[in-house]
Amino acid sequence: MVNSPATRASLLVRLRDPQDRDAWQQFFQVYSSVVYGFARRRGLQDADAADLMQDVLRRVASAAGKLDYDPRRGTFRGWLFTVTRNRLYDFLNRRQKQVQAAGGSDMQERLDGQAATANNADPLWDQEYQRGVAYWAMERIRPEFQEKTWQAFWLTAVDGKTPQEVAGQLQMSAGAIYVAKSRVLARLRTEVQQWQDD
Repeated sequence: MVNSPATRASLLVRLRDPQDRDAWQQFFQVYSSVVYGFARRRGLQDADAADLMQDVLRRVASAAGKLDYDPRRGTFRGWLFTVTRNRLYDFLNRRQKQVQAAGGSDMQERLDGQAATANNADPLWDQEYQRGVAYWAMERIRPEFQEKTWQAFWLTAVDGKTPQEVAGQLQMSAGAIYVAKSRVLARLRTEVQQWQDD
């Protein structure tokens, strides 16, 4: 599995300032989809996953002023995973105490059966994080490309269509589709690397 880029330490420092809208916007763009996607992939319905996401982000906001990032103590993403997982357990426990809906105990058993590794890692969490960083980076770089170039990238890299299919759709040659996809992917890699290095 490809290593996920680390959360930028500079972003974590900036989150201490509740008035730093740009930092909070970047944080929200990446992590709201991570928490929401993780909850959905763990079986929560749309509204429940959105509620869980808001609860987790509220907790981060309330703790942000006290964030003292020390990589020796673990990663921010690991801490956020722990917060998310604990909130998910709390949600499921509250639901279990209410009238039992179909699948409630099955969900708890699935969660209990998937113990985290020593670093609080979870394959679904890592996948959602990678997806969140990728979408954040895509939103940042999209204005740099002409619409046809972006469509060529999106249709081939994200939607999984062949360059030949896309060439006909966009009225471009298959070679031009390959070039467009390569240009966007190279820029995307640079943006993700900058996220990691910053």
